[in-house]
Amino acid sequence: MEKQSIDQLKGICNQVRRDALRMVHAVQSGHPGAALGCTEFVVALYFQEMEHNKDFNIDGPGEDLFFMSNGHVSALWYSVLARSGYFNVAELATFRKINSRLQGHPATEEHLPGIRIASGSLGQGLSVGIGAAQSKKINKDDKLVHVMMGDGEQQEGQVWEAAMYAAHHKIDNLIATIDYNGQQIDGPTAKIMDLMNLKAKYEAFGWEVVETKAGNDMEAVLKGLQTAKGLTGKGKPVLNLLYTEMGYGVDFMVGTHKWHGIAPDDAQLENALGQLEETLGDY
Repeated sequence: MEKQSIDQLKGICNQVRRDALRMVHAVQSGHPGAALGCTEFVVALYFQEMEHNKDFNIDGPGEDLFFMSNGHVSALWYSVLARSGYFNVAELATFRKINSRLQGHPATEEHLPGIRIASGSLGQGLSVGIGAAQSKKINKDDKLVHVMMGDGEQQEGQVWEAAMYAAHHKIDNLIATIDYNGQQIDGPTAKIMDLMNLKAKYEAFGWEVVETKAGNDMEAVLKGLQTAKGLTGKGKPVLNLLYTEMGYGVDFMVGTHKWHGIAPDDAQLENALGQLEETLGDY
């Protein structure tokens, strides 16, 4: 895919946020908060950093792969996939409807281009990503595997089993990113189950750790991804701690868990869309 300027990437982010909000609003179901919060990261991956092929091959030979473990932010991912050419943008209008390929949590049985695993059962994506990365090593494929997880997801035991495995087996073609917004469905992570020092924990497990402190600033997101990529191939898996704000881009949604799984009503949608410029044309 042709590389985009910073201004173009920011414009894509605005459109993707509009898409995600309209999709969730239309069916009054979905998860807008985190979708808005990690938009810069997913847009940066698909429109700038990853080498990927919109002519979808589920095995992904010779291209970078992405696994979204926190599958509840599917509205964001579907928008990015459509806007980057995997399927027609008009199909976004079928989100969460009966017989749609765009289910609330991504699934493979719908054969939607870009989706390689069913996700949203939290804690599983890192394990899958490790397997894909090992497969690339076996096949002498020098491309990378990216995995995105939520911060609340770090409360799942399977994550730490996978983290231990990746370090032990030197899975150094893997970059895992944590959407570190400090919120989960029932409240702030610090109150539900404090994550404490995630950087120190992953380092103790044998990972290289990059901290992207401004996860909603496109320049910082790109720099963080490039730094993480520079650490691959050196015998350790890489973690990108991406500090974001849930609900970013919409003033009444930002920084609170309350929009984790609540759809905006008509007036709220109108308010939100008024804050996000239409840059690529609404579906």
